[in-house]
Amino acid sequence: MRLLTRCLAREIYASIALVFTALLMLFSFFDLIHELNVLGSGNYHLGYAMLFVLLTVPGRIYELFPVAVLIGAIFALTQMAANSELTVYRSSGVSLRQMVIALFKIGLPLVLLTYLCGEMIAPISERMAQELRLKAQNAEVSLREFRSGVWAKDERSFVNIKNVLPDTTLLNISIYEFDESYHLRAITAAKRAAYVEKNRWQLEDVTQTLFNTQGTTVNHQASMEWRSALNLGILRAILVGSKQMSILNLYQYIQHLRDNHQKTVSYEIAMWNKLVYPFAVLVMMLLALPFASHQRRQGGISAKIFLGIILGLAFHFVGKLFTNLGALNEWQPLLSAVAMPLLFLLLATGMLWMTERR
Repeated sequence: MRLLTRCLAREIYASIALVFTALLMLFSFFDLIHELNVLGSGNYHLGYAMLFVLLTVPGRIYELFPVAVLIGAIFALTQMAANSELTVYRSSGVSLRQMVIALFKIGLPLVLLTYLCGEMIAPISERMAQELRLKAQNAEVSLREFRSGVWAKDERSFVNIKNVLPDTTLLNISIYEFDESYHLRAITAAKRAAYVEKNRWQLEDVTQTLFNTQGTTVNHQASMEWRSALNLGILRAILVGSKQMSILNLYQYIQHLRDNHQKTVSYEIAMWNKLVYPFAVLVMMLLALPFASHQRRQGGISAKIFLGIILGLAFHFVGKLFTNLGALNEWQPLLSAVAMPLLFLLLATGMLWMTERR
């Protein structure tokens, strides 16, 4: 059993590395072409574009892991079947159950690597990539969730943010404070807001309008402290999409939205996807096994690899489509996250059952 696992691991890991190289080169080339459209904005030149693409590679690795594992495993297993290596193993008494266990052992390090890439490397590199591009373009992010900017609920206050700089400094911010009876108590407008520490911001160039029973009072201040539940993690969700956020950041942001009675479906789907997605590697390992059940006429290897590519790309793109549909239609988050891996698991199980019946 150990000999089988070592032999399979050597062939499968080498094939996955080869497939990964090809896929990353292809997708990075497309990303670079996309970045060429914004060359010349500020100081954003070709060197920055190439560095931006390089920083987005960890995110691509995370996205393409199941696809590369499926194609690489199919390639390795069909080659071994063509050389009668798998036939020798099966003839020597290795059962289908032992083959599946061996593949799962091989897949577990890949699951951990997927999790590591998606949780620790990709979110940081993606944020660095976005900040690099914005700084090079001398740009600021214009928040356009609504025409008036983005609105956030912070306890009994509503916050309107027009712009945010790459370092998460806020520009043109308005804070509408209400009392327990939801009567407007104060409006605070600031040209700039800088993050100080947990729950503390420093507002600059402030105009504050206070409302009371005697009338209104307008105050002008050069700076003032503002305490808010908004933090850098929440603001970085603006620069980096939910798919590039870590599970911890997603969980914290979901709790913030729940505390303020806002919709959380899209972020819950993203969080469950983060939890489930690495285990899709094991599903792809299982799906690759039926392709090596027996070797047909010459040229069969190419057909199987082509079918593997189609299945892998279908998992990648249809999975994204299903996730977006789940967010739009507010489907149950866990169901939206596990639908595609579960479908491919059923497909793999069915193919193995049909293979064993022959």
